[in-house]
Amino acid sequence: MNKSRSTKLLPSITRRSALKGGAAAVAATALGGFPTIWAQDIEDIEIHMLGSAVSHIKELELMAEEALGFQILQTVVDFATLGQRAATQPRSFDTVEPAYQQINAIWPTGNFQAVDTTKLAYWDQAIGLYKKEGKIWPDAWYGQGQHPTQVQYTSAIDSRDFVEPETQWLTMIPTNHNADTLGIRPDLIGRPITSWAEFINPEFEGRAALQNFPQIGLMDLAMAIEAQGMMTYGNKGNMTRDEIDTTIDFLIELKQKGHFRAFWGTFSESVNLMLSGEVVIQSMWSPAVTAVRSQGVPCIYSDLDEGYRSWGIGFLLSKFVEGKKLGAVYDFFDWYYSGPAGAFFARQGYYMPTPEQTKQHLPADEWDFWFEGKPAVNEIKDPFGNVMEKPGAVRDGGSWKNRMGRVAIWNSTMAENAYVIQRWNEFLTA
Repeated sequence: MNKSRSTKLLPSITRRSALKGGAAAVAATALGGFPTIWAQDIEDIEIHMLGSAVSHIKELELMAEEALGFQILQTVVDFATLGQRAATQPRSFDTVEPAYQQINAIWPTGNFQAVDTTKLAYWDQAIGLYKKEGKIWPDAWYGQGQHPTQVQYTSAIDSRDFVEPETQWLTMIPTNHNADTLGIRPDLIGRPITSWAEFINPEFEGRAALQNFPQIGLMDLAMAIEAQGMMTYGNKGNMTRDEIDTTIDFLIELKQKGHFRAFWGTFSESVNLMLSGEVVIQSMWSPAVTAVRSQGVPCIYSDLDEGYRSWGIGFLLSKFVEGKKLGAVYDFFDWYYSGPAGAFFARQGYYMPTPEQTKQHLPADEWDFWFEGKPAVNEIKDPFGNVMEKPGAVRDGGSWKNRMGRVAIWNSTMAENAYVIQRWNEFLTA
């Protein structure tokens, strides 16, 4: 980080208000610089963040440091390690960004302090998905499984409970959300894929891949089983033991037939399987589809009739953060919601809770492509400047509303989670 830059703020002007732009920032510039003591006060701060590779990205870290004037130190781990460290090493980070389905296990540890919505400059602009209505649009599907609002609120700053929305206190500040489906190689398949049922179609025996995350992989398979008409689940995001047994038994049968070429556990594995052509249909994350296409290989995120499996992630705040560091973390949260981060993540296909702020930082043609589902007017680039789409291309899955308005199920940790893991391990060793 360049510690000599002159983007520091006067003590009489809150950093939070300056992030939003306007008269305070202009006044600070007019005064011709900032006091050395205040600059040092900011630059001495280091915010240690623990998260996954899908959002803890060096380029974003540098953007935040340039905007805020203090150091952002990101550590990237897989979600399983992230959950373990969140529960057992709360002093090793200031913020941690788990997936929503991990909160049931993490929040009750008491390692965290609630996020105060009255200190968030843009919380009033956050979409209804995270508020009492639980939907972005009135006609949106609510979805099975663990909806974000079920774990979004708590009763006090030091509570360990989950309460009905809305209260002043957030268990976590929501960051990115998206809706996942199946990725395919259209050049190798040669026909449209419009149903989750295709995932278990014998036509793709030996050329399919499933993600090796028990709770999520199980739901992907359940979407396919139900679409095939083999059985109907009461709640695919919270299965009974009988439903778990039926699903895992069928998964073992598929494995023994050689239906799945691989069970991937990392982002890069899923990308390489698709690039090589070893796999033509698989569970896939949006940035992985982006990564494949940016290398000139056809890859489509299928818009399936039965809807999407959706997810969300967000920042938890360690209870050991206090004083000026706590103020700096809130400043970071405000910056995160103010637009530049939203534009960055939009280019890898993600959505932030404050879309109107994102819109201010995306050219109109990019907003139309990523959010409205309109054909690209110009080249579409990923967050790192690589050309991903040519003019005329339309985003897979169409508009934001088509994706997030058709959520069939949310990533979830089931009540029978221990049994899910037990049976999944049996499947892996079968």
